[in-house]
Amino acid sequence: MTEVRWERLTAPEIKEWAARDAVVMLPVAALEQHGPHLPVWTDSLIGHASCIRAAELVAEDAPALVLPPMWQGISEHHLPFGGTISLDFRTMQAVIACVAKSIMACGFRKLFLVNSHGGNIEPLMVIARELGAEMGIPVVTTTVHQAAAAAIASILETQPGTQHACEAETSLWLALEPDQVRKDEVAGALSNGGPSVGGSAFQRFWSFAERAPVTGVRGDPRAATAEKGERILAAIAEALARGLRDEALWATPDDVWTPGRAQRPA
Repeated sequence: MTEVRWERLTAPEIKEWAARDAVVMLPVAALEQHGPHLPVWTDSLIGHASCIRAAELVAEDAPALVLPPMWQGISEHHLPFGGTISLDFRTMQAVIACVAKSIMACGFRKLFLVNSHGGNIEPLMVIARELGAEMGIPVVTTTVHQAAAAAIASILETQPGTQHACEAETSLWLALEPDQVRKDEVAGALSNGGPSVGGSAFQRFWSFAERAPVTGVRGDPRAATAEKGERILAAIAEALARGLRDEALWATPDDVWTPGRAQRPA
């Protein structure tokens, strides 16, 4: 099988990928609490594994190379539970800009920010738009659980979609690294609830101590199985592969900031 992991290749081999006009995939994740039963590496594991699986699917027709996961995300809402490291927006924006400039120096012209953490969703939308316009390359972002939302919902039994340290994320761990799941803690991992803010038209800061008191878990991990996790991972990989094959996504963006752009045909 073709090696798609950046950190396992030599510099000359990476140059060959650039010559093939490969997409560079950056898994953007987090290092944060995931209840009493899952490691703080949860989002990073899921995002990285999803990217690798997708890149392997498209290796022959839409080459993509996977960077190591960016484990620092915007996770301040999880700080009350401990075990969490967080960036602020300006720092995240600066780090990703440096990654973009670095891959361009290596000869790449396409960057895919593949997110696996809820707190990164809106920040990455802004970052992708601004970087694409500033650097003149397509910078695409998606969130793995949203990209395959319908398929994931059809797999789960106790919740409508991925939440946090839940049926979905616990299933993915059981499929990827089952020995890392603290199975004796699963039964007591449920939170006693909090405000449901995901679909609100009004936004403010909510900590997870407010949204998922006591355990920091949203959803029901008791229904998790390795079989569900494998199906979820396959669905996510297929969704990412479709994005990698979508030529419209990877077209060069309009150079809107170029002096005199308004004098040319729209």
